Amino acid sequence: MTNYQHIIESLTFYTGSKGAFEVTVNDELIFSKQTMQKRHAEEGEVLELFQELIGPDVEPYPTK
Repeated sequence: MTNYQHIIESLTFYTGSKGAFEVTVNDELIFSKQTMQKRHAEEGEVLELFQELIGPDVEPYPTK
């Protein structure tokens, strides 16, 4: 997600009981183990959901 720091105003990871968690970016819920997917995220899945949210035209933050 650091590659998109230039467009993220807020990134929140909420944890709950029994392994429940939610990921919210700029007030948009992108993953919820408890209410949406009912499972843990696969490796890279939250980043993919974020990239779908922002669209294909957003370039990653320049590293150099």
